[in-house]
Amino acid sequence: MKGKKVKESSIIMAHMMLPEDANPSGNVHGGVIMKHIDNAAGVAAIRHCRCNVVTASIDRMSFHSPVYIGNLLSLKASVNHVGRSSMEIGVRAEAENLVTGEIRHVVTSYLTFVALDKNGRPTPVPPLILETKDEKRRNCQAEERRAARLREKQSEKCDDNRINA
Repeated sequence: MKGKKVKESSIIMAHMMLPEDANPSGNVHGGVIMKHIDNAAGVAAIRHCRCNVVTASIDRMSFHSPVYIGNLLSLKASVNHVGRSSMEIGVRAEAENLVTGEIRHVVTSYLTFVALDKNGRPTPVPPLILETKDEKRRNCQAEERRAARLREKQSEKCDDNRINA
C-alpha cells in the first residue's frame, strides 16, 4: 500500500458561531465545538484512507478560552500517526474575533479513528510519510499517547478481572 504525506490529508475548516450555538451562559456550547472537532478530524481521516471511518476515542479536552457568538471557529486537522487500521488525528481549534482580528487558542484534541471496509470491518490504512521535524515530533508524541492508552486499557482489564474473581 502506497504511503501518504501528512499534507495530503490535512484540512482547515471554519465555522461562524451563531446564537443557536450558545449555552445558557451565552458562550458557544462546548458540545458544539466538540462536534466540529470530530467532523474536522473525520474529514482528515477519510482523506488519508479514502474509506469510511468511525471515531474510536477522543483524548481529554481541556478548553483554554471560551468561544463567543460571532467568533469564527477555525479547526486545523492532520494525521499524526497510523496503525494497521487506526489513525490518530490532531485538531487545533482557534477562535477569531472578526472585528478585532484577535485569535485565541481554544483547545487541542487528539482523536483516534478506525478505517472500515464495505462490510463495516476494520481495514488497513496507508502508511504515513513524515516530511518535517514538526510532523516527526507529532508522530512521536502520538506514539506515546497510544502507549498510554494501551496501558490504561490493560489496567482496566486487570480491574475487571479482579471484580469478576
